[in-house]
Amino acid sequence: MPEITKKVLAFLCCILSFGAVYGQLGFCEGDLGDPIFTEDFGTGTTNGPALDPSVTTYTYVNNAPEDGFYTISSNLQQLGSFHSGLDNTPGDVNGRAFIVNASFTADQFYNRTIQGLCENTSYEFSAFLLNLYNSASNVCANTGIPVNVRFQIWDSTDTILLASGDTGNINGTPTPIWTPYGLVFETGAGQTEVILKMINNGNGGCGNDLAIDDIVFRACGNITTITSEISGEDNLILCNNQSSLNTTLTVTTTPDVFIQWQLSDDDQNWVNISGATSDTYITDSITTSTFYRVNTATDVDNLGNVFCSFFSDPFLIDFVEGPDPPVSNGDVVACDNVELPAISVTTSQGSEVRWFASETSTEVLAIGTTFTPETIGTYYAQSFAIGTDCGSTSRTPVSSSQVASPSFNNPLETLDICNDQEVETLSAGVTNVQYLWSTGETTPSITITTGGVYSVTVTNNNGCSATKTFQVTGIAIPEITSIFSEGENIVIEVAGEGDFEYSLNGITYTSSPVLRNIPGGLQTVFVRTTNGCLPVITSFYHFNIQTYFTPNNDGINDVFRLPDAAFFSSSFVRVFDRFGKLLTSGNGLTFAWDGTYRGTQLPPDDYWYEITVDDRVVIGHISLLL
Repeated sequence: MPEITKKVLAFLCCILSFGAVYGQLGFCEGDLGDPIFTEDFGTGTTNGPALDPSVTTYTYVNNAPEDGFYTISSNLQQLGSFHSGLDNTPGDVNGRAFIVNASFTADQFYNRTIQGLCENTSYEFSAFLLNLYNSASNVCANTGIPVNVRFQIWDSTDTILLASGDTGNINGTPTPIWTPYGLVFETGAGQTEVILKMINNGNGGCGNDLAIDDIVFRACGNITTITSEISGEDNLILCNNQSSLNTTLTVTTTPDVFIQWQLSDDDQNWVNISGATSDTYITDSITTSTFYRVNTATDVDNLGNVFCSFFSDPFLIDFVEGPDPPVSNGDVVACDNVELPAISVTTSQGSEVRWFASETSTEVLAIGTTFTPETIGTYYAQSFAIGTDCGSTSRTPVSSSQVASPSFNNPLETLDICNDQEVETLSAGVTNVQYLWSTGETTPSITITTGGVYSVTVTNNNGCSATKTFQVTGIAIPEITSIFSEGENIVIEVAGEGDFEYSLNGITYTSSPVLRNIPGGLQTVFVRTTNGCLPVITSFYHFNIQTYFTPNNDGINDVFRLPDAAFFSSSFVRVFDRFGKLLTSGNGLTFAWDGTYRGTQLPPDDYWYEITVDDRVVIGHISLLL
């Protein structure tokens, strides 16, 4: 079983789930020596081997143990109601554990003599226990009969009880939980061996099945700490560029122990430092990372025995080579109309960069290979070994500066334009620069005829640019979709929405699209917007045709004819009676009807006409009066 430090064991002791400490149950609160005895029950895929008969009175089986039986196995689930899992020993492959099915009556199930102990020395016994009953199996009522084990340490005569403690009830759980338990005891004069006993406090039955692993004995001493004159922690970093490369280490421990300082370059292999047996030790000049610790014992003869002495936690003096100075990636020149860009350096792997305002300042402005300054100037980068203050012997300057950029008095200009009626000139208004318009043109100004968003980017000899935007609101000219006569009125229809005005003379306008009481004939229609764009002009023939005629040969309104027929490229007129009978027809240019049909005067009545002019058809009626 790998060594478990005193801190881990003390922590685990605090979180034990059984709620109270029974007897002297507990762990060493100080330093520990190397294990004098370890039992992890080995590894293997088959059960066994059986323990020596002197160790247990239970009967060994190589399969599922019943009450009063045990086995040694890497398979915890010897019975269906047992947990399935691994032994406790970290890193074991097919690690075995001592699997016990308690007898029906409480009894002792483990007895082993531990030899090789030192006189007048405190020791810690520890072991890991697991209640094997899987409460999720529901084989037993509730959580089954709890496991409850008493540990006892007796002298070699088996007559003096040195320490005893009970685990208390350990109930069955739905998942396997290995829990450490321990006892601290002290040997007396002439005492070099003890007897470990484990006793089942409860009766067997459904439950009270346990597994034990990693039984360990080792010496227990007082807490010993090491500090340095520079650092009060358990480590110290020395840099190769520091003026002093040695330090004084001080040990704090109880006054009645003997001390031997040791050093190691790997925290594994330790050697004694000759003559270093006092509370303080001044190291030699450090040129490589070195671990220090003290070996303490209550008897000077025990200092050389790892099973009878105690070791402090190691104190590391970590020797760090400062990295090379960073390499500048170049000074940065930026345009004065943009934010300052980052400056940067390159450094070696395993180091970090800190930025400073000067070669000697101590305030760190930023950490990282890049730094974005708020103002122009020269900044200094220094490399440090990551996690330390061991820096490069010099700092690398990197400058950030600015050059002038072109500018506009008014970077955003808004204006209106009458689409396809006006020509507007957009001008950059800046000289001695290169131009690039959003239209692709490269002249100082451009002309436009429609609205939209236009921009020009100007670039000076420094390579700096600025952009001006023109937001041009295009005013759409009216689009006349239809003009038609509605009796004596002219109705004008325009596509889209807008504030439009209408006129027949281009002088007097009205907001109504219905022009009323207009004499028939050829008319000129004007439509415009109210914001000053030129009007749209078109001609329209208003069919305000006469409503009656009097064929009485008085020379006044004697015939019905198509007025202004010459205006149309083609025209044709048909006249019908009220029953739809065609009475007369003819080309509009020559058509004239005197109210007769086949030479006979028709009676006064309303007659219907159908006039086709170009692509239009006009239907109406006219009254014949005598």
